[in-house]
Amino acid sequence: MRGIDEETGEFRGPSRSQQRREALEVRALAEALVALPPARLARLPIPEHLLPHIHDTQKISSHIAHKRQLQFLAKQMRREDDETLHAISDALDAGGEAARQETALLHRVETWRERLLEEGDVALAALVAEYPQAEPQQLRQLVRNVHAERRKNKPPRAFRELFRLLRGLLEQPEESTGEE
Repeated sequence: MRGIDEETGEFRGPSRSQQRREALEVRALAEALVALPPARLARLPIPEHLLPHIHDTQKISSHIAHKRQLQFLAKQMRREDDETLHAISDALDAGGEAARQETALLHRVETWRERLLEEGDVALAALVAEYPQAEPQQLRQLVRNVHAERRKNKPPRAFRELFRLLRGLLEQPEESTGEE
């Protein structure tokens, strides 16, 4: 039973106000999820059993029925553990840790790409020293293709391909640093 424990003098559980605040936070998260496009939803760490409820809520256009389905979605989400809800919220938040890490990765990739294009073999040697799994021949070829594209005013296909290759290369060490 809720209330104050006679032995310790502490509260036995969260107050009704606290429970209501938490429920409203989950409902706000549910509203944010329903407002997202399907491509963005797919990138979030949402449990599989919640996805049909989100899609159902998105399909409903009647105001009252949409509101009722949204409440049902929030109820299903409240059954999840706090870590799952925090992970969804963090991934959804543009200023969250996941977004900051992604932005930092993109900046590193962009810096390496510019170094490779400006410094050539010097930057390539530094990149291979830092990332031994890099394929120098493939990188050198892409750099040559980028310079050729720029001279001929062609679309930046190799420029983008170089970015994709560097991004894949720079993502790998982040996963393996946990082992050290």
